[in-house]
Amino acid sequence: MVFGVASADRQSIIDANLVFAKAARAFGVPTVLSGVESSSFSGALLPQLQAVFPDHTPIERSSMNAWDDADFQRAILATGRRNLVLAGLWTETCVALPTVQALHDGFNVFVVEDACGDVSELAHRNAMQRVVQAGAKPVTALSVMLEWQRDWAIRETYDAVVDIVKTHCGAYGVGLEYATTMVHGGATTPWPPYTPRLVAGVPT
Repeated sequence: MVFGVASADRQSIIDANLVFAKAARAFGVPTVLSGVESSSFSGALLPQLQAVFPDHTPIERSSMNAWDDADFQRAILATGRRNLVLAGLWTETCVALPTVQALHDGFNVFVVEDACGDVSELAHRNAMQRVVQAGAKPVTALSVMLEWQRDWAIRETYDAVVDIVKTHCGAYGVGLEYATTMVHGGATTPWPPYTPRLVAGVPT
């Protein structure tokens, strides 16, 4: 489904999803993963995303509207939460359709707009207008993470948030690294050494 996205830069969408996913894991937010006809049509869940939740088995469904899938609904209800924060591809179908139905069923829905994508800017924009008119709140992955953090004095999640920002948030992450090293005289972020993976004796 990523191949068909033309509403925004694909790598930016992937990074937004990783900000969202890693933040959910850092803050212990119940998370439900799902895919549509993964083996026959849509393709598997992004491996980068699956790596964040290695113990989560994505719910496999046939419906483009996740809210029509009994297993998906059961997983959502099992969390005991009434606030849903959703992202997915494509915005006008797999995001908009369950958003409208969840709102109808009494849930508060927040759509992580930069972690969604569609076949065109028009399709994405129309989908976002539709969900907002239905009562959903548009947010970004970064705004979700910072709202969960709330206060930089909360040390339990501070390091995880800073690592996510430096890894996936572009200029903000570069600026944070610069402030740490050049302004405050701190050490640079220790990165693991790069070890090339060999394929038939040729480094990749």
